[in-house]
Amino acid sequence: MRSLTRAEAVERAALLTVDGYEIHLDLTGGPELFRSTTTIRFRAAAPDPTFVEVKPHRLLAARLNGTDLDVSELEGNRLALAGLLTGEAENLLVVEAEMAYTNTGDGLHRFVDPADGEVYLYGGSFLDESEKVFASFDQPDLKAPFSLTVRAPEGWRVAANGAEVAHDGGLWTFARTQPLSTYFWSMIAGPYHLVSAEHDGIALGLYCRRSLAADLDKDAVEIFDVTARCLDRFHELFEMRYPFGKYDQAFVPEFNAGAMENPGLVTFRDDYVFRSVVTDSERELRATVIAHEMAHMWFGDLVTMRWWDDLWLNESFAEHMGYRVIAEVTDWQTWTTFGMRRKAWGYMADQRPSTHPVAPPELEDSALALLNFDGISYAKGAAVLRQLVAFLGEEAFFAGIREYFRAHAFGNATLADLLDALSRAAGRDLTGWADLWLRRAQVNTLTPEVTPGPDGTWAEVAIRQTAPEDHPTLRPHRIRVALYDRDGTAVVCRERFEVDLAPDRDGGRTVLDRLAGRRAADLLLINDGDLTYAKVRLDDASASAVPVMLPAIEDSLTRAVLWSAVIDAIRDGDRPVSDLVALVLAALPTEREVIIVEDVLLLVTRLVDTYLEGAAREDALLLIAGACDRLLAAVPPGESLQLAAARGLIRSTADAARLSGWLSGEGVPAGLAVDADLRWRLLNRLVVLGGAGEAEIEAESRRDRSAAGEQWAGGCRAALPDPEAKERAWQRLVADESLSNRMLVAYANAFWQPEQSELTAPYVARYFAEIPEAARKRSAFSAERLSLLLYPAYAVSLETRAAASQLLERDDLPPAVRRAVTDADDEMRLALRSRGA
Repeated sequence: MRSLTRAEAVERAALLTVDGYEIHLDLTGGPELFRSTTTIRFRAAAPDPTFVEVKPHRLLAARLNGTDLDVSELEGNRLALAGLLTGEAENLLVVEAEMAYTNTGDGLHRFVDPADGEVYLYGGSFLDESEKVFASFDQPDLKAPFSLTVRAPEGWRVAANGAEVAHDGGLWTFARTQPLSTYFWSMIAGPYHLVSAEHDGIALGLYCRRSLAADLDKDAVEIFDVTARCLDRFHELFEMRYPFGKYDQAFVPEFNAGAMENPGLVTFRDDYVFRSVVTDSERELRATVIAHEMAHMWFGDLVTMRWWDDLWLNESFAEHMGYRVIAEVTDWQTWTTFGMRRKAWGYMADQRPSTHPVAPPELEDSALALLNFDGISYAKGAAVLRQLVAFLGEEAFFAGIREYFRAHAFGNATLADLLDALSRAAGRDLTGWADLWLRRAQVNTLTPEVTPGPDGTWAEVAIRQTAPEDHPTLRPHRIRVALYDRDGTAVVCRERFEVDLAPDRDGGRTVLDRLAGRRAADLLLINDGDLTYAKVRLDDASASAVPVMLPAIEDSLTRAVLWSAVIDAIRDGDRPVSDLVALVLAALPTEREVIIVEDVLLLVTRLVDTYLEGAAREDALLLIAGACDRLLAAVPPGESLQLAAARGLIRSTADAARLSGWLSGEGVPAGLAVDADLRWRLLNRLVVLGGAGEAEIEAESRRDRSAAGEQWAGGCRAALPDPEAKERAWQRLVADESLSNRMLVAYANAFWQPEQSELTAPYVARYFAEIPEAARKRSAFSAERLSLLLYPAYAVSLETRAAASQLLERDDLPPAVRRAVTDADDEMRLALRSRGA
């Protein structure tokens, strides 16, 4: 299928005005196919030929202005249109087709719940997949209202973007929507469970599968409360009410992303309906995703980017506003989470070979656009916006945003449109700022340069800003500098002050004159408060003080900045992994913020698994497990930190007997619930260690006949240390197209294990030989996931890098494969450098 190019989209947008879609879907025809009839009303500025997109199983008929079109002339996903009526005359296109249900999380996804055998459907139109459901002019800037009717089996419930206006037996009719981009269209159908509420005149609904009804019901009050608080805050900030009528949130099975901002019917992965005990950070994440998707109702849905090169107008703003609003309306410390987790994602993405500007000047086609839904478009963009708010001031920033909404409501906009609105509101030209922060890639590093003076003073303190040689851009940064001292067992902040770092000052070096001659602090922290987007280094004295001082620092965001600085230095090879393991031992057992515990353990374990090998890796994991044990012993029973420590211990320990004991209820720490999900974590680790096999997996599957259990079981089977099991898992991954999107991820995530390097060695070469064709069999999103997750990341060697280089010489690689291999190979370069050091 051909991807729409930017040039084609510009040409078609100049030609067409779409007045509306009328879609009828018949879902009563069986488990493989459904019928789709689409009527599109549109006007044309000229009689030039164009095309409509559709991806049918079988195209039945197409009529343009009463004239039958030759359906055999469908080329891929494009049906040519010619002889258009022009001016104010309305063209009428009717397309009838049989469409195939999918198992890939796009089009009309069909799922059979293993818990009860019930069938559930949901529509996923992102990025250009509406064509799998109905014929469309599938590009962001041809917005139009949608009218929808659906014939569904008796006993099903159907919901869509528009409000339900009639329900007669199995026929459901929905209200005409406001103008929407095609990628926002969605619906759900099946025996969904519904919980309803109302807030400030807005009808609210929550949907999930029947098998999850009890779990949704117990959390519905919390979800509705978060939803209501966010609606109120967005109304205050934007001075414009939610513009799409009802606000439904549907938790659907096997969803690819975290959520999708379909107006009137936001879809979420149903992992956010918690069936087991979760940590506070997981509840915070759910709330932040709710706020993120709601922010999209203005940033993305009301005003939509004209083309995918302005993706950041959607995602960076939603990311920033999601974290900001949850911090304002709840007690969660979301900026600590943002600094610890999201910015780490952004920094990693920004340093890879595939880095790109937040707002690239041009994206050639929609296939390339999909690859930019990454840590740069989300986390880096949001961090840059946070600094822009500080730079302009709250009043000017939101005045500009409100003007932007009013000027482009229900239409499309570009970066230039936003900058114009903000510049007028702030009274300053932002083009220079945008060029440095939005149009140029990579990240700066800020390093303190300390010259000691007499008697424990500083003679000079300066901050040096640097940039990579291949992206030599220095930028303006507003940062906060903090001086921390030890006071017995406590740590106190002696002083904080803000500094503006100018890129054109002394080659990027800024002297902090106010610190000359002052008593040296025990710990000097630049970017305290995490105000800017930059990698931070510590001076030698401060680095030495971190293991002692970090546990006693009260502010969780300061601790997150310090952890991030240390982890980044290890990743870059500036410090050995042993320093990080030592810091885990010193500081983690007394950590109070669960997100820091979770992310430190995750990031450290990943580094240990690739940067160390053999006995060094085993020793490091033993120390990490010891730190988790100490934390387990220190926290009160039943607390969120207890669960985070237990998960970290399970992931790092090699003590199979202890894990087996927990699984059978022996030696379990008081207050720790060994529920369904924790049982699967225990079993998965036992499988990797050779302490459990197929019999235990099958027994646990009988105990847990849920969709989540099915995915856990798939991952356990892929992790079995058995040649035949590995071959079965491999064939499912590279050849079995019946494997759903989420099962694909479950298998790929578990296939490679550091403990099984000899067993999986033959599959290293097979990855490079077979991944291009395997990726072509999958949807674009699944191809990207498969290419990345199945990469042999633990086979750290020059031979693996040589195989990657040879593969990248091919000119026929799918874009997702090329990017995954390029970036994974760069990660291996860093691992080899660390091992060499």
